[in-house]
Amino acid sequence: MGKLKKYKLKTHKATVKRFKMTATGKILRTKGGKTHFRRRRAQRSLNQLSKMQPVAESELKKIRRLAPYLKYYKTAARSK
Repeated sequence: MGKLKKYKLKTHKATVKRFKMTATGKILRTKGGKTHFRRRRAQRSLNQLSKMQPVAESELKKIRRLAPYLKYYKTAARSK
């Protein structure tokens, strides 16, 4: 008998675009609310929106299922 074929898992591309993985394996996300009503916000709060934030423990399983090869796409250290 021949070997059983192992199938590749498909990656959800929108998930890959929204999340980054660090070298230690943490998954980071960007903050929302950056496009609408920016003029009335303070500059300090706008600067804080650009920082990456770690994903909650409850969401990690979903993200890993949607993007099983996330660590191969981009890491937080490489992309600027």
